Amino acid sequence: MSVKLVFLGKLADLSGAPETLVPGPLDWEGLLTALPGPLGEGARGDKVKLAVNGKLLSDKTALSAADGDEVALLPPVSGG
Repeated sequence: MSVKLVFLGKLADLSGAPETLVPGPLDWEGLLTALPGPLGEGARGDKVKLAVNGKLLSDKTALSAADGDEVALLPPVSGG
């Protein structure tokens, strides 16, 4: 089984695809390992938020995703 990573906004551009599958279960360190280069660096930043199955995490380092879960990486939103 696997965990689906969903990239939104500029993170989708950095990843080259809007989503990808990684082996589960997945914790914070596993997520960082699964994200290459600038994508991993972006995820470490304070402005990127994580949601698991649609629920926003208050502390992304507490990430715990099981097989079949969806983890969304949410970049900062700018508006006009």
